[in-house]
Parts: sequence; C-alpha cells; structure tokens
Amino acid sequence: MQENSEALNSRAIELATDGAYPEAVACLKRALSIDRDNYLLWYNLGVIYRNSGDLEYAKQALKKAASINSEDADIFETLGLICYSLQEYDDAYGYYIAALEITQDNATLWNNLGVLLFARGEYADACEAFEEAITIFPHYYDALYNLRDTYTELGNTKGAAICDEQLKALGKQHKGKL
Repeated sequence: MQENSEALNSRAIELATDGAYPEAVACLKRALSIDRDNYLLWYNLGVIYRNSGDLEYAKQALKKAASINSEDADIFETLGLICYSLQEYDDAYGYYIAALEITQDNATLWNNLGVLLFARGEYADACEAFEEAITIFPHYYDALYNLRDTYTELGNTKGAAICDEQLKALGKQHKGKL
C-alpha cells in the first residue's frame, strides 16, 4: 500500500488529538516529503508544533504555509498568536493586519488585535478593535470584558459601566449551562 499525503495528514491530526506530538510531526514530515507544496500540511505542522510548545518551529512552518497560500487568514491569525506569545508584538501586529486584509468580519481576530494593542499600551486603538469585535458579534463576552478594561484605562467610566451591565446580562444567560 502506497502512502499518500492526505492519509498521513489525517493520521497526524489523530495523533495530535491524543497528545502524541512527536509522532504527529513525523507523519506530517513524511506527508511533506510526498507533497512539499501543500500549504495545509505546513499549516497543520505549525499548529502541532504550537500545541506541543515549540513556538519557533511553529512559526517557521506557518511562514512556509503563508508563502504557499497568502489568502488564508487563519495562517496569519495563528502566526499573530504565536508572535504574541513570543512577545514579538510588531510581528504579531503585522500578521493580524494581514489576516484582516483577507477577512474583516472575524470578531476573534479583532479581539486578538485589541489584546495586542492593549498590551502595547495603545488603549485608544485597542478600544476600536474591541468595539469592532462587538459590532460583529454583540454577545462576545471576552471582547466586552476587554473593552470594559480598556474603557477603564481611558477613564471612560460610563462606557465601562455599560460594558459591566452587558457582561452581567450575558453571565445570567449562561448560568446553569455546561
């Protein structure tokens, strides 16, 4: 039976789901020896490296995925998250912006950008990013929480109070649910 990259990719995902990261990486490397220009294999390799805690290898694999397919916002968003984790804030910002150039209606992406801007002390810009996330998804608890904190940093007590009210209302909706 001849190996194919699709079967190896599927097996790698199964292994990674079980926490067998070295074996998953080996599967994907074998798949890449068959299909070197498959951006999805590179993306999955990057995600598995990230999940195993190897952020530098993750970043390199994801950069390769982006060089093959520059139209997949998930690649750039994941690169942004990794760079943020590495405290490479300028690179993270660039990747988030690249992702937003592809898709502007991703509330999670806007929230992640806001978190980055907040960490850099750019509260007014962070505020805009969180507001955009909430415009897209009005019941986005994390974005509301982050917006409240940003309003507090900016001295906008009225805005922070409104966010508190909305957070309490959302909390009541989720009470008793798993």
